Amino acid sequence: MNEIDILTAFIEEGYQISPKAVDLICSHCSPQELVAHILKSIDLSVLVIDVEHIDLEGFSSTVKTGEKLPASTYGKISDFEPVNQRQSPLLSKSSSSVHNQMFPASNPGSISNTVSPVSVISDITDNSTCVGEYMEFVQFFRNRYSRISDIIRGRINARPIESLKKNKSINYRGSKEAGEISIIGMISEIKSTSNGHKILEVEDPTGSFSVLIRMADKELFEQASHFVLDEVVGFTGNLTNDGNLMIAQKITLPDLPNTCIKRSGSHGKAILTSDIHVGSSTFLEEPWERFLDFLNCDTDNEAMISIAKEVRYLLVAGDLVDGIGIYPGQEKELSILDVYDQYKKAGEYFSRIPRHIKIIISPGNHDAVRQAEPQPRLGECIREYFPDNVTFVGNPSIVDLDGVKVLLYHGRSIDDLVASVPGVSYHDPTKAMVEMMKFRHLSPIYGSRVSIAPEKKDYFVISNVPDILHCGHVHTLGIEWYKNVLLINSGTWQDQTEFQKRVNVVPTPAQVPVVDLETLKTTILKFNE
Repeated sequence: MNEIDILTAFIEEGYQISPKAVDLICSHCSPQELVAHILKSIDLSVLVIDVEHIDLEGFSSTVKTGEKLPASTYGKISDFEPVNQRQSPLLSKSSSSVHNQMFPASNPGSISNTVSPVSVISDITDNSTCVGEYMEFVQFFRNRYSRISDIIRGRINARPIESLKKNKSINYRGSKEAGEISIIGMISEIKSTSNGHKILEVEDPTGSFSVLIRMADKELFEQASHFVLDEVVGFTGNLTNDGNLMIAQKITLPDLPNTCIKRSGSHGKAILTSDIHVGSSTFLEEPWERFLDFLNCDTDNEAMISIAKEVRYLLVAGDLVDGIGIYPGQEKELSILDVYDQYKKAGEYFSRIPRHIKIIISPGNHDAVRQAEPQPRLGECIREYFPDNVTFVGNPSIVDLDGVKVLLYHGRSIDDLVASVPGVSYHDPTKAMVEMMKFRHLSPIYGSRVSIAPEKKDYFVISNVPDILHCGHVHTLGIEWYKNVLLINSGTWQDQTEFQKRVNVVPTPAQVPVVDLETLKTTILKFNE
């Protein structure tokens, strides 16, 4: 561990540490074990850890100095931790300590004998009604506008757009009676003026209006640079003298609230993964076999066994198999040429996972369901290949894991956000997921790369704030906290494909995020090393 790792470890637990104490830990031959010992033994009244709080003699008496965990060919616990990952603010150290006594990791029966309920809160499966008629599109967008505008309306006092057009004769810019005016609209067009300002065309069910974002208003202009089409936003400002244009003074997003979300406590761990791509010639079968061995505690690494014994859930966010005919020339990169044989092989793999682990599988764009999102769960003829501890859900879907709400979305809209939002890239997928949280919508752009079915309800609106947003699709691992929501893009089990080489996408395969359901702390297990 280096200085930054040590500082991060203590900050995540709510402590400060002096430079001298950091130097002392760095100079020790077993810094990682020493940090764990200090955090375990430190008095809860201590806020700033100094040299005097580090009991080297006590540490030496409990652990042999220099002793390390045995090496394992079945996996590796990564030292990687996201910069802004932190302990859940909902739990105190004292409650965490009591919980560990109730569910000790060393007791193999603590999880395998525990009921692990799965409740599906939201899912398109068996609820799709659209046939593609004109009024269905109108209803779809009205549902989106209504639900997101209700969130914004709790923060600003907005008026309908048609009321602005009825009163064009009033000089709102200089009117003391009117003052600033607020509207909530869906962005239908984004233009730039010759001077570099932005003009947004926004609409609500009553009409449309133009909003000017000036370059001189740097903070507003920066916000507007992240806007995409079909996003619902609130604007506050003054009208020009002719009443045809609003000059924005404030922007209100439907962003997540800053308050902490109360949730019921849970225990054990959940593994998040995606993009397995069974049937591809680049599917990493050996690392996947190591992963299955880990779940069955078939490893000589005691730390890995300790984690495996606590696993209650395994969530797969799409692309279970590589599919057939997804892109031109795909047959040249397949090891299994029949899609049903691909699912049959996947079913054999999942049948080897211990039955006490509840598995949740949602589809992706490579799976054998409709390409238009939201996607229903996999068909019955495919589900019969899998054991009875598997729950199949649609994409997107919200599931409750014994008190922890997880929003699963394969993440195809990340393609659109990478192309439209500055600073969003495939190398850092959680930046796109942050934009989803700010928009309160998983796939705001209509008519781009993501094909969206116009259902009566917009299943992409994030009405209820989840504890975890789990995505995949881009094959790169990413973890980030955003306003008390844990964002995870869980990587892949597929090596770099020819297409990825052409577009310079470097995957991070066979790296598995393991989430502690009590604290939402995340550990990365690597099975490709």
